[in-house]
Amino acid sequence: MTISAEHYDELVSIRHHTHENPELSGQEFQTTAFLKRYLEDLDIQVLDTGLKTGLVAQLGQGKPVIALRADIDALPILENTGLAFASKNDGVMHACGHDLHQTTLLGAAKILKNREAELQGTVKLIFQHAEEIHIGADEIIATGVLSDVQAVLGYHNMPTLPVGQIGIREKGIMAAVDQFFVTVKGVGSHAAYPHEGVDSIVATTAIISSLQQLVSRNIDPQHAVVVSVTHMVAGNTWNVLPDDAIFEGTIRTFDTADRSLAKKRFYDVTENVAKAYGVTAEIDWIVGPNVTYNNPELSAFLFEKTSAWHDDVVIPEASNAGEDFATYVEQIPGVFAFIGSNAPGSPGLHFSDMVLKDETIPVAVDYYVNNAFALLEKLRKG
Repeated sequence: MTISAEHYDELVSIRHHTHENPELSGQEFQTTAFLKRYLEDLDIQVLDTGLKTGLVAQLGQGKPVIALRADIDALPILENTGLAFASKNDGVMHACGHDLHQTTLLGAAKILKNREAELQGTVKLIFQHAEEIHIGADEIIATGVLSDVQAVLGYHNMPTLPVGQIGIREKGIMAAVDQFFVTVKGVGSHAAYPHEGVDSIVATTAIISSLQQLVSRNIDPQHAVVVSVTHMVAGNTWNVLPDDAIFEGTIRTFDTADRSLAKKRFYDVTENVAKAYGVTAEIDWIVGPNVTYNNPELSAFLFEKTSAWHDDVVIPEASNAGEDFATYVEQIPGVFAFIGSNAPGSPGLHFSDMVLKDETIPVAVDYYVNNAFALLEKLRKG
């Protein structure tokens, strides 16, 4: 283990502070200022990106060049953990563990700075904003600060896995994400005279019900595809049928052909059921991150290297959750891992009562530090 007891206590304090002060995507101003102060106090160079939130720092020098990434934004969720360090910002919570991610990258930064003379290459540290709305990675890449990076490394905590378990798998580890927002337009009427209107609520429920067959009757049963309608709004009183209704949700896939087919069939079902009910359906389709794809060669290499210093390394199941780390690995070979942060059966990501264990910190710091040295060595040797 590369982390001392004193350093561990410091990082626990940082993580609790960060958890207490979450900020939504694109609004991480105080978080960014805190990170910048900490890094500059370590005499680590913070690069000029022009970004309003989030930052990229670097240490070491020369080639090869690698990047370590953590995300920093929180979610619009009212915390229900009862923790002594629960969120002070009502309705905002680190319910995805980005407080842990950024804390452990700070821990790795301190160790790497202390060992900077040993670095045979450059390490860039990405503290990424706006991951939850899937624009942060694009904005960081657009600055050009990663143009020389030859490999990128990241991880996501998993509260449903045992503390400290590290999961590394080749190829797809997290799903491609698509989002839909549908407005169903009917004709409102008095609830006592539905024949005088065109019922948008009945039509919407029929569309949603039909969409539940999209996977079971169109997709290979051996493939992982999820269609979830997560939000529906219609009307505002008990005796009036509304003109319009809306619903939204997401589709998750791991295969390009499945992704295309799911979108096509979504449009087919929605528009044709709408027509059958005499309404129209306007579909807004929002393309999210692609599959988070782990480079097979680097994944096999880091699985072996990680297993040499850690005794609980597994090949995990892929997750239907999405990650805009996918945006980096579309351009840079990379590896994204899972690190267990609580215990099987614990509340998962995006739950209001999700609790992460501080004991995850040392393993995650080691994951960054040890694999940074391993990647630099591999790249240097070619």
